[in-house]
Parts: sequence; C-alpha cells; structure tokens
Amino acid sequence: MSIEVKSKIKSVTKKGRKIILQTPQDDDRPVYISGNFNNWETQDYRFLMTKLAKGKYEFSFPDNPKFQKELIYKFTKGDWSEVEIDKYGNRTPNRHWNDKKTSRIEKVAKWRKNWLPYRPSQLPKIHLISEEFEIPQLNKTRKIWALLPHDYETSEESYPVLYLQDAQNLFNEETEFGNWQIDKKLAVMSDYGIGKIIIIAIEHGESERLQEYNVGKTLLGKGHGKEYIRFITDTLKPFVDKTFRTKSERKFTGIGGSSMGGLVSIFSGLIYPEVFGKLMIFSPSLWVIPKIKLGFLDFFEPMDTRIYLYAGGDESETMVKHVTKFRNRILKRESLQGKMKVHLSINQEGKHNEQYWSDEFPKAIEWLFYSNKEE
Repeated sequence: MSIEVKSKIKSVTKKGRKIILQTPQDDDRPVYISGNFNNWETQDYRFLMTKLAKGKYEFSFPDNPKFQKELIYKFTKGDWSEVEIDKYGNRTPNRHWNDKKTSRIEKVAKWRKNWLPYRPSQLPKIHLISEEFEIPQLNKTRKIWALLPHDYETSEESYPVLYLQDAQNLFNEETEFGNWQIDKKLAVMSDYGIGKIIIIAIEHGESERLQEYNVGKTLLGKGHGKEYIRFITDTLKPFVDKTFRTKSERKFTGIGGSSMGGLVSIFSGLIYPEVFGKLMIFSPSLWVIPKIKLGFLDFFEPMDTRIYLYAGGDESETMVKHVTKFRNRILKRESLQGKMKVHLSINQEGKHNEQYWSDEFPKAIEWLFYSNKEE
C-alpha cells in the first residue's frame, strides 16, 4: 500500500452515533447541535449538520469515547435567538441521549427567529416613572419609563440596570420609524435566564435631542451633553436605586443608545467609569467628533469595563471605519490595558434604523451582563 493511500485512510474520521433531524418549518439558515460536549456553543462548525433535503438534516458524531456517554443537546439555527421551539412557540427542554443505540431520529416543530415569538406572560412590567421628571442640570423635565422583570412584584430579587436613550423608539408601537421591541425581546430572553434586568428608558428632548446628546464642542456646535450625563449620574440613578430593587454597583450598571444616543452613552461611560461598567453602543455618531480625544482617560483610575459596539455596513461610508477606529484606540491606550473588554459586531448589510438595533439588542444584553467571554 502506498504512503499516499495510507495517509488518506488515516485522514478519514471514523463516524460514531448518528442523528437524523426532521423539521417541517425550514429555511436557508444552517442547523447546529449545541450541548454538553462543546460547552453549549451555538455556532460551532464542528457540529454543523449536513442538509440532505429541505427539512432533513444529518450529523455523525466522531467515534470517540467522549461521545459514547450521555449527550445533552439542543438544535439551533446558529444562535440562542434562533433555537428550536415547540409547535406553540414555547421553549423546549434539553434533549438527552443516554441509551446504547447508534442512531436516532429527532424532530423540531419550529425555530425562533430574532428571539421571537414571545409569551405575553413574560413581558416586562412597563412603569411610567414620571411624565415630567425634573432635570435640574438643564432646567427641563422629561418623561421616563422603567421596564421591570415580569415577576418583579412577586419576587424579592435585585436586578442589574441599563439606562437607555431615545425611549420613544424602544417599545412604542406607534412610533414613526418602528421600535427596538425591547419588551418582546426581554420576554423571550427571560425564558433563557438572560432577561432579568431593569431598563430605565429616557425619552429624548424632541427638537433639542441633538443638543442634549452632543458632548462638548463638535461639528454640531457646543452641546449640553455633559449636563445631561450629570443628570443621569447625579439625579436619575440615585432616584432609581432608591425606588427599585437594583444592584447599584457599577459592574451591574450599564448605559446605552444608538446614533447620537450612542455617542452620549460613550462619553457617559468614559467620563464616569465609577458609575457605569457596561456600555451598549449602537451605530454611534462618531462623525460629529472625528478626532475624538481620549487623553482625559489617563487621569482616571482604570476600571474593568465591557463595551458592546455595533455598526452596520450600509449605514454610511464611514460608520464601520469610525467604530473600528474607536475600538482600536480604546484597546491600544496604555492606561486602559487589560481593563477594557470590547466586543465589535458588524453587520455588513445593516442600515441605520430600529430594526437592526432591535436585532442586536439581545446579543448585547447577553454579552454585557451574562457572558464571561473575553474579547
């Protein structure tokens, strides 16, 4: 036998237990198996199933003692937001394979898509804090909401808090440009143990929005962003921590937003690192301050901070470039070495609108508050 033939024989991976998956509801998304054999990774290409036909998939585990033990698993379309569900749209229990059979047939009735559908009973309780909450730093008032976990009134738990800008576009079905659907996303996420969080949603100042979210002097002129940020840190947060059962420490406190709301959230976290340990930054308007100066960070005691950065490739010619450049500058700054964890998510087809920010919201929540992964 030639060396070449021997080499080919050795390269063939012996197959072990085999799964055939049947699913009447199918689409173009690939199917993965996640389980106790791969630390429940949802997009592990080693466990990508082979599509035999529409609605029919196959996977053979390697012939390894590791895979002869009990297998606990689920099927996903690549993410927990796209996991298998039953025919009523409910979460399914983990699957167990603990017999000696070498093959089995499994069935999936439906798949989640972007964390939907949701169970109405899991929807967060939407509480209007005030129609006219005072902003002494700006001599104004503002409507502010709290989205509380669905079982807040019957539990005794304390929860992390995320402060979000532009409340008008977060859960309001009547909004002109659509909304993030954070109420529905939180309902589904709570089923998976990653939605127990308090959201404080601050409405923007309508015609004064740009000025309030504009920090310092930028291409838009001089803004009132620093005063607005002080309102959140010095006035709103103390009220929230006193009124609700919150985990008030910085490692449980986040701030976020999109566009100009993302920009003011960046400065909130960088100027007040002792307050915010998590930043959710979607499509930030970094174009208004292309030469953003970070020298002031050297005067702060660096603290562990997680930043989730998102940008869409179809937003503008410069969005991805600006966001990538900002990430690199943060990570390269000597004073922040080892303290900043930044996750950069880029959707090359993403546009500058609520639909894409809605898609990204659950992923950001999971990484910021519930994941131990390093970047």
